[in-house]
Amino acid sequence: MNANFIFNFDSKREAKIIAETLIPEIKHKIPKTSVDIKISDNKLYLIINANDLSSLRAACNSYIRWINTALNVKKTV
Repeated sequence: MNANFIFNFDSKREAKIIAETLIPEIKHKIPKTSVDIKISDNKLYLIINANDLSSLRAACNSYIRWINTALNVKKTV
């Protein structure tokens, strides 16, 4: 099972900053999942693969929440 997300940012720099905030989470790994991120221009591609639906849902929720948190921190700073 997999889920693919494309996030559009204002610039390539912003996409890169958000991607860099996700690297520690990708290295930590959510059980039964694998995650990959790619940047192209101002787009961040998030690819999540999981062994089952509940693991996929958990990973999607986590990564979307982490991206949202990073964007909120960016707005505050």
